[in-house]
Amino acid sequence: MKILGIETSCDETGVAIFCEKEGIIENKVFSQVDLHRKYGGVIPEIASRDHIRKTLPLIKSIFEERQLGKQDISGIAYTAGPGLVGALLVGASVAKSLALAWGVPAIGVHHMEGHLLATLLTEDPPNYPFIALLVSGGHSQLIACYEKQEYQLLGESQDDAAGEAFDKVAKMLGLNYPGGPVIEKLAKKGDSKRFAFPRPMTKKPGLNFSFSGLKTAVANEINSQVKITMEDKADIAASFQAAAIETIRIKCERALESTGIKVLVVAGGVSANMALRENLEKIAQHKKVKIHYPPLDLCTDNGAMIAFAGYKRLCSGYQEDLTIQVKARWPLAT
Repeated sequence: MKILGIETSCDETGVAIFCEKEGIIENKVFSQVDLHRKYGGVIPEIASRDHIRKTLPLIKSIFEERQLGKQDISGIAYTAGPGLVGALLVGASVAKSLALAWGVPAIGVHHMEGHLLATLLTEDPPNYPFIALLVSGGHSQLIACYEKQEYQLLGESQDDAAGEAFDKVAKMLGLNYPGGPVIEKLAKKGDSKRFAFPRPMTKKPGLNFSFSGLKTAVANEINSQVKITMEDKADIAASFQAAAIETIRIKCERALESTGIKVLVVAGGVSANMALRENLEKIAQHKKVKIHYPPLDLCTDNGAMIAFAGYKRLCSGYQEDLTIQVKARWPLAT
Protein backbone atom coordinates (compact mmCIF):
# COMPACT_ATOMS: atom_id res chain seq x y z
CA MET A 1 0.00 0.00 0.00
CA LYS A 2 1.37 3.41 -1.01
CA ILE A 3 -0.12 6.71 0.16
CA LEU A 4 0.49 10.06 -1.52
CA GLY A 5 0.72 12.87 1.03
CA ILE A 6 0.11 16.56 0.25
CA GLU A 7 0.87 19.34 2.75
CA THR A 8 -0.11 22.95 1.94
CA SER A 9 -1.20 24.43 5.27
CA CYS A 10 1.12 27.44 5.29
CA ASP A 11 4.34 28.34 3.45
CA GLU A 12 5.80 24.95 2.54
CA THR A 13 4.56 22.76 -0.29
CA GLY A 14 5.20 19.19 0.79
CA VAL A 15 4.63 16.06 -1.28
CA ALA A 16 5.64 12.55 -0.24
CA ILE A 17 4.97 8.85 -0.70
CA PHE A 18 4.63 6.53 2.30
CA CYS A 19 4.86 2.81 1.62
CA GLU A 20 3.45 0.26 4.05
CA LYS A 21 6.47 -2.03 3.59
CA GLU A 22 9.31 0.43 2.90
CA GLY A 23 8.33 3.50 4.93
CA ILE A 24 8.97 6.93 3.40
CA ILE A 25 10.15 6.34 -0.15
CA GLU A 26 10.09 10.00 -1.24
CA ASN A 27 9.69 13.32 0.54
CA LYS A 28 10.00 16.65 -1.27
CA VAL A 29 9.43 20.08 0.24
CA PHE A 30 9.48 23.44 -1.50
CA SER A 31 9.88 26.28 0.99
CA GLN A 32 8.41 29.72 0.28
CA VAL A 33 10.63 31.45 2.84
CA ASP A 34 12.39 33.59 0.22
CA LEU A 35 9.01 34.81 -1.07
CA HIS A 36 7.81 35.94 2.35
CA ARG A 37 11.09 37.10 3.92
CA LYS A 38 10.86 40.69 2.68
CA TYR A 39 7.45 41.00 4.38
CA GLY A 40 8.68 39.61 7.70
CA GLY A 41 5.96 36.93 7.73
CA VAL A 42 3.68 34.80 5.62
CA ILE A 43 1.34 36.57 3.18
CA PRO A 44 -1.65 34.19 2.71
CA GLU A 45 -2.44 35.17 -0.89
CA ILE A 46 1.18 34.70 -1.98
CA ALA A 47 1.30 31.36 -0.18
CA SER A 48 -1.84 30.09 -1.91
CA ARG A 49 -0.67 31.15 -5.36
CA ASP A 50 2.68 29.47 -4.93
CA HIS A 51 1.07 26.21 -3.77
CA ILE A 52 -0.89 26.28 -7.05
CA ARG A 53 2.37 26.60 -8.97
CA LYS A 54 4.32 23.94 -7.08
CA THR A 55 1.99 21.11 -5.95
CA LEU A 56 1.35 19.32 -9.24
CA PRO A 57 4.96 19.68 -10.53
CA LEU A 58 6.24 18.16 -7.27
CA ILE A 59 3.83 15.23 -7.58
CA LYS A 60 4.83 14.74 -11.22
CA SER A 61 8.56 14.78 -10.41
CA ILE A 62 8.16 12.16 -7.67
CA PHE A 63 6.15 9.86 -9.93
CA GLU A 64 8.71 10.19 -12.73
CA GLU A 65 11.74 9.66 -10.50
CA ARG A 66 10.19 6.67 -8.72
CA GLN A 67 8.59 5.32 -11.90
CA LEU A 68 5.17 5.26 -10.28
CA GLY A 69 1.75 5.32 -11.87
CA LYS A 70 -1.73 6.00 -10.59
CA GLN A 71 -2.22 2.23 -10.21
CA ASP A 72 0.47 2.21 -7.49
CA ILE A 73 -1.40 4.61 -5.19
CA SER A 74 -3.92 3.28 -2.64
CA GLY A 75 -4.97 6.61 -1.18
CA ILE A 76 -4.24 10.34 -1.08
CA ALA A 77 -3.79 12.14 2.23
CA TYR A 78 -3.94 15.92 2.43
CA THR A 79 -3.86 18.53 5.18
CA ALA A 80 -7.46 19.55 5.88
CA GLY A 81 -6.56 21.98 8.69
CA PRO A 82 -5.72 23.93 10.66
CA GLY A 83 -3.93 26.49 8.53
CA LEU A 84 -4.44 29.23 5.96
CA VAL A 85 -7.75 28.57 4.23
CA GLY A 86 -6.57 29.46 0.73
CA ALA A 87 -3.45 27.33 1.07
CA LEU A 88 -5.42 24.41 2.49
CA LEU A 89 -7.91 24.59 -0.38
CA VAL A 90 -5.12 24.10 -2.92
CA GLY A 91 -3.99 20.82 -1.38
CA ALA A 92 -7.53 19.62 -0.75
CA SER A 93 -8.61 20.40 -4.33
CA VAL A 94 -5.64 18.57 -5.83
CA ALA A 95 -6.15 15.57 -3.53
CA LYS A 96 -9.88 15.26 -4.19
CA SER A 97 -9.45 15.69 -7.94
CA LEU A 98 -6.77 13.01 -8.15
CA ALA A 99 -8.79 10.72 -5.89
CA LEU A 100 -11.80 11.04 -8.20
CA ALA A 101 -9.70 10.50 -11.32
CA TRP A 102 -7.76 7.54 -9.91
CA GLY A 103 -10.62 5.89 -8.04
CA VAL A 104 -8.89 5.92 -4.64
CA PRO A 105 -9.94 7.40 -1.27
CA ALA A 106 -8.88 10.88 -0.15
CA ILE A 107 -8.12 11.30 3.56
CA GLY A 108 -8.17 14.67 5.30
CA VAL A 109 -5.49 14.88 7.98
CA HIS A 110 -5.11 17.22 10.95
CA HIS A 111 -1.84 19.10 10.51
CA MET A 112 -0.78 18.77 14.15
CA GLU A 113 -1.65 15.06 14.22
CA GLY A 114 0.78 14.73 11.33
CA HIS A 115 3.52 16.37 13.41
CA LEU A 116 2.64 14.21 16.39
CA LEU A 117 2.68 10.92 14.46
CA ALA A 118 6.00 11.77 12.79
CA THR A 119 7.72 10.50 15.92
CA LEU A 120 6.33 7.03 15.15
CA LEU A 121 8.57 6.99 12.07
CA THR A 122 11.72 6.76 14.19
CA GLU A 123 13.61 3.55 15.02
CA ASP A 124 12.48 3.87 18.64
CA PRO A 125 8.84 5.06 18.47
CA PRO A 126 6.97 6.06 21.65
CA ASN A 127 4.37 3.79 23.24
CA TYR A 128 0.95 5.03 24.35
CA PRO A 129 0.10 6.78 26.57
CA PHE A 130 2.31 9.85 26.17
CA ILE A 131 2.23 13.62 26.54
CA ALA A 132 2.77 15.52 23.29
CA LEU A 133 4.29 18.99 23.23
CA LEU A 134 3.36 20.50 19.87
CA VAL A 135 5.31 23.69 19.23
CA SER A 136 5.35 25.51 15.90
CA GLY A 137 4.77 28.88 14.31
CA GLY A 138 1.04 28.57 14.81
CA HIS A 139 0.63 26.26 17.80
CA SER A 140 1.86 25.69 21.35
CA GLN A 141 -0.10 22.85 22.88
CA LEU A 142 0.18 20.08 25.44
CA ILE A 143 -1.86 17.01 24.49
CA ALA A 144 -2.44 13.79 26.41
CA CYS A 145 -2.41 10.91 23.91
CA TYR A 146 -3.95 7.82 25.49
CA GLU A 147 -4.49 5.68 22.39
CA LYS A 148 -4.26 6.29 18.66
CA GLN A 149 -6.64 9.09 17.64
CA GLU A 150 -7.67 9.63 21.27
CA TYR A 151 -6.41 13.06 22.33
CA GLN A 152 -7.08 15.36 25.27
CA LEU A 153 -6.03 19.01 25.20
CA LEU A 154 -4.26 19.87 28.47
CA GLY A 155 -3.07 23.38 27.69
CA GLU A 156 -2.37 25.79 24.85
CA SER A 157 -1.14 29.30 24.18
CA GLN A 158 -3.56 32.05 25.08
CA ASP A 159 -1.96 34.41 22.57
CA ASP A 160 1.17 34.00 20.44
CA ALA A 161 2.49 30.53 19.69
CA ALA A 162 6.13 29.90 20.59
CA GLY A 163 7.30 29.98 16.97
CA GLU A 164 5.34 33.17 16.35
CA ALA A 165 7.04 34.80 19.34
CA PHE A 166 10.46 33.85 17.92
CA ASP A 167 9.50 35.41 14.58
CA LYS A 168 8.31 38.65 16.17
CA VAL A 169 11.37 39.03 18.40
CA ALA A 170 13.62 38.43 15.40
CA LYS A 171 11.78 41.18 13.54
CA MET A 172 12.23 43.56 16.51
CA LEU A 173 15.96 42.87 16.37
CA GLY A 174 16.11 43.52 12.63
CA LEU A 175 16.82 39.87 11.84
CA ASN A 176 15.58 37.76 8.94
CA TYR A 177 12.43 35.65 8.74
CA PRO A 178 11.84 32.93 9.89
CA GLY A 179 12.99 33.95 13.34
CA GLY A 180 13.47 30.59 15.05
CA PRO A 181 16.73 29.48 13.39
CA VAL A 182 18.11 33.04 13.36
CA ILE A 183 17.43 33.60 17.07
CA GLU A 184 18.90 30.20 17.93
CA LYS A 185 22.09 30.95 15.99
CA LEU A 186 22.52 34.45 17.45
CA ALA A 187 21.74 33.24 20.99
CA LYS A 188 24.83 31.02 20.94
CA LYS A 189 26.93 34.19 20.95
CA GLY A 190 25.00 35.91 23.74
CA ASP A 191 24.70 35.96 27.53
CA SER A 192 21.37 34.41 28.48
CA LYS A 193 21.56 35.86 32.01
CA ARG A 194 22.09 39.48 31.10
CA PHE A 195 18.38 40.30 30.83
CA ALA A 196 15.85 38.95 33.34
CA PHE A 197 12.91 38.37 31.04
CA PRO A 198 9.73 36.89 32.58
CA ARG A 199 8.60 33.25 32.41
CA PRO A 200 4.90 33.95 31.72
CA MET A 201 2.21 32.01 33.60
CA THR A 202 4.70 29.73 35.32
CA LYS A 203 3.68 30.98 38.77
CA LYS A 204 0.02 30.35 38.06
CA PRO A 205 -1.59 26.90 38.14
CA GLY A 206 -2.56 25.27 34.90
CA LEU A 207 -0.94 24.22 31.66
CA ASN A 208 -1.73 27.11 29.33
CA PHE A 209 1.02 29.17 27.74
CA SER A 210 1.38 32.89 27.10
CA PHE A 211 4.23 34.54 25.22
CA SER A 212 2.83 38.06 24.65
CA GLY A 213 4.17 39.37 27.98
CA LEU A 214 7.61 37.98 27.23
CA LYS A 215 7.49 39.55 23.78
CA THR A 216 6.50 42.90 25.30
CA ALA A 217 9.37 42.71 27.82
CA VAL A 218 11.80 42.17 24.95
CA ALA A 219 10.30 45.11 23.02
CA ASN A 220 10.65 47.37 26.07
CA GLU A 221 14.28 46.39 26.51
CA ILE A 222 15.07 47.03 22.86
CA ASN A 223 13.35 50.43 22.98
CA SER A 224 15.29 51.38 26.13
CA GLN A 225 18.62 50.94 24.38
CA VAL A 226 20.07 54.23 23.13
CA LYS A 227 22.13 52.45 20.48
CA ILE A 228 21.78 48.70 20.19
CA THR A 229 24.92 46.78 19.25
CA MET A 230 25.30 43.25 17.90
CA GLU A 231 26.44 42.21 21.37
CA ASP A 232 23.21 43.62 22.80
CA LYS A 233 21.19 41.78 20.15
CA ALA A 234 22.95 38.51 20.94
CA ASP A 235 22.32 38.92 24.67
CA ILE A 236 18.66 39.79 24.08
CA ALA A 237 18.24 36.79 21.77
CA ALA A 238 19.88 34.48 24.30
CA SER A 239 17.87 35.84 27.23
CA PHE A 240 14.60 35.64 25.28
CA GLN A 241 15.26 32.10 24.09
CA ALA A 242 16.17 30.99 27.63
CA ALA A 243 12.94 32.47 29.02
CA ALA A 244 10.75 30.91 26.32
CA ILE A 245 12.38 27.50 26.64
CA GLU A 246 12.28 27.45 30.44
CA THR A 247 8.58 28.35 30.29
CA ILE A 248 7.95 25.40 27.98
CA ARG A 249 9.97 23.03 30.17
CA ILE A 250 8.09 24.02 33.33
CA LYS A 251 4.73 23.40 31.65
CA CYS A 252 5.90 20.03 30.34
CA GLU A 253 6.96 18.98 33.84
CA ARG A 254 3.56 19.95 35.20
CA ALA A 255 1.74 18.00 32.49
CA LEU A 256 3.80 14.87 33.18
CA GLU A 257 3.36 15.16 36.94
CA SER A 258 -0.39 15.84 36.80
CA THR A 259 -1.09 12.87 34.52
CA GLY A 260 1.51 10.46 35.87
CA ILE A 261 2.62 9.71 32.29
CA LYS A 262 6.34 9.06 31.81
CA VAL A 263 6.72 9.59 28.06
CA LEU A 264 7.04 12.98 26.34
CA VAL A 265 6.81 13.49 22.57
CA VAL A 266 8.05 16.82 21.19
CA ALA A 267 6.98 17.77 17.66
CA GLY A 268 6.47 20.77 15.39
CA GLY A 269 8.94 23.17 13.81
CA VAL A 270 10.27 24.53 17.13
CA SER A 271 11.18 20.97 18.19
CA ALA A 272 14.26 21.32 15.94
CA ASN A 273 15.68 23.92 18.36
CA MET A 274 18.71 22.28 19.99
CA ALA A 275 18.58 24.54 23.05
CA LEU A 276 14.99 23.39 23.67
CA ARG A 277 16.03 19.76 23.39
CA GLU A 278 18.92 20.26 25.80
CA ASN A 279 16.62 21.95 28.33
CA LEU A 280 13.98 19.23 28.09
CA GLU A 281 16.63 16.59 28.74
CA LYS A 282 16.70 17.90 32.32
CA ILE A 283 13.22 16.40 32.69
CA ALA A 284 14.48 13.07 31.41
CA GLN A 285 17.37 13.09 33.89
CA HIS A 286 15.51 14.26 36.98
CA LYS A 287 12.04 12.78 36.42
CA LYS A 288 13.02 9.52 34.69
CA VAL A 289 10.95 10.46 31.66
CA LYS A 290 11.64 9.21 28.14
CA ILE A 291 11.57 11.91 25.46
CA HIS A 292 10.97 11.29 21.76
CA TYR A 293 11.55 13.65 18.82
CA PRO A 294 10.78 13.26 15.12
CA PRO A 295 13.74 13.12 12.73
CA LEU A 296 15.07 16.63 12.09
CA ASP A 297 13.92 16.56 8.45
CA LEU A 298 10.36 15.85 9.64
CA CYS A 299 10.20 18.65 12.23
CA THR A 300 9.11 21.32 9.77
CA ASP A 301 6.00 20.99 7.59
CA ASN A 302 6.28 18.10 5.12
CA GLY A 303 4.19 15.68 3.10
CA ALA A 304 5.66 12.54 4.68
CA MET A 305 3.97 13.11 8.04
CA ILE A 306 0.65 13.72 6.23
CA ALA A 307 1.04 10.56 4.13
CA PHE A 308 1.80 8.51 7.25
CA ALA A 309 -1.10 9.98 9.23
CA GLY A 310 -3.37 9.29 6.26
CA TYR A 311 -2.13 5.71 6.10
CA LYS A 312 -2.97 5.25 9.79
CA ARG A 313 -6.47 6.64 9.31
CA LEU A 314 -7.07 4.56 6.21
CA CYS A 315 -6.06 1.42 8.10
CA SER A 316 -8.50 2.31 10.89
CA GLY A 317 -11.37 2.35 8.38
CA TYR A 318 -11.72 6.12 8.02
CA GLN A 319 -13.57 7.26 4.91
CA GLU A 320 -14.82 10.55 3.52
CA ASP A 321 -16.67 11.72 0.42
CA LEU A 322 -15.31 13.99 -2.30
CA THR A 323 -16.64 17.20 -0.76
CA ILE A 324 -13.86 19.79 -0.50
CA GLN A 325 -13.90 21.09 3.05
CA VAL A 326 -11.03 22.56 5.06
CA LYS A 327 -10.79 24.14 8.51
CA ALA A 328 -8.70 27.17 9.45
CA ARG A 329 -9.24 26.23 13.10
CA TRP A 330 -9.60 22.62 14.17
CA PRO A 331 -9.09 21.41 17.77
CA LEU A 332 -7.03 18.22 17.73
CA ALA A 333 -9.28 16.62 20.33
CA THR A 334 -12.16 16.65 17.83
